[in-house]
Amino acid sequence: MTKEFRYLDETYFMLDNLDLTKVLCLDIETVPQYADFSTMDERWQHLWQKKAQFLVKEDQTPESIYSRAGIYAEFGKIVCISVGAFLRSGNEWHFKLKSFYGDDEKMLLEEFCQMLNRWNADNDKLLCAHNGKEFDYPYIARRCLLTGVPIPRMLDLAGKKPWEVALLDTMELWKFGDFKSFTSLDLLAASFNIPTPKDDIDGSRVWEVYWKDKDVERIKTYCQKDVVTVAQLLLRFRGEKIMDEGNVLYA
Repeated sequence: MTKEFRYLDETYFMLDNLDLTKVLCLDIETVPQYADFSTMDERWQHLWQKKAQFLVKEDQTPESIYSRAGIYAEFGKIVCISVGAFLRSGNEWHFKLKSFYGDDEKMLLEEFCQMLNRWNADNDKLLCAHNGKEFDYPYIARRCLLTGVPIPRMLDLAGKKPWEVALLDTMELWKFGDFKSFTSLDLLAASFNIPTPKDDIDGSRVWEVYWKDKDVERIKTYCQKDVVTVAQLLLRFRGEKIMDEGNVLYA
């Protein structure tokens, strides 16, 4: 095994063997690129109508569900990426958060990708997100391509073998090989008696808070709460107690 992937053997991904100080938890928040359907140019309106025809229900139109466009990288953009790292102090875990957020997507992606490449300079780190393999990781990579930002090494999966992919997913861990259902972060948090991250807004309202309220700070706070919950879930999956609120540090 080459130096580049020396840690990524089968035992490395066993939760009991994980060095949590080498795991970076992550969450992103996305919104549609336009405030509403009417503000798009004719070409993009047509493209969204074609996309949305497979999404609408009987009482809906492509225009009425445009708020959902943010979940598709072609029609959306990232307004916040929050990350958190584990720190060990005595017998307790601490957790330090940092967010990249704002209206300038290219700038926040550049800053995030530079940070990630520095943090993983030795190629021995892992990312962890909830439903990250289906959403967060590919969305970041796609938006990097579309904005002209080099994809960070950890997310550039072209040509990598499965054991060389340094990405964890708490939803995948919870499935135990079951592919039938989606389990939300909120549901898992409740199941493990972890304080809910959904005490202010939820994902369906992020577009409204961004485009109508113009409150990206509120979105950042919501995103950070999700990252903390991902970290708490990872601890519970390892059979450890969750961190006290006072052990979470906001950068």
